[in-house]
Amino acid sequence: MSKPVVELTESEWPVIKAVWETEPCTAPVIQERLAKPTGWTYSTVRTLMDRMVAKGLLTARKEGKLTIYHSAVTRKQAQRGELFYTLKHAFNGALTPMVQCLLDNHNLDDQELAKIEEIIKARKKAGRGN
Repeated sequence: MSKPVVELTESEWPVIKAVWETEPCTAPVIQERLAKPTGWTYSTVRTLMDRMVAKGLLTARKEGKLTIYHSAVTRKQAQRGELFYTLKHAFNGALTPMVQCLLDNHNLDDQELAKIEEIIKARKKAGRGN
């Protein structure tokens, strides 16, 4: 069974990152962290967070008058979703051109290239490279 793909909007990324760094947290805490870089008001942040709860990206529970938020997705799940979104939309699902683009546009040192080669070799050895 394949894992569900998590897709975050551009506005949701700063929120989820702030939640990961501070959870458990409240909307005022997240708004304070995001006010300077985004200019977002409390109501904007609260609306975004409530929508993210509805989408299953965050969980929320009431403690008195406060709503406490936790992430419902991991960083790895979010990164995977972003990667697959890019693969699908920018490269029409073709992995080789995407990898070529990354290799052509990043100055990889020998150590990074060696790590990539190890990953590919391990995948081939496991029989999943076919």
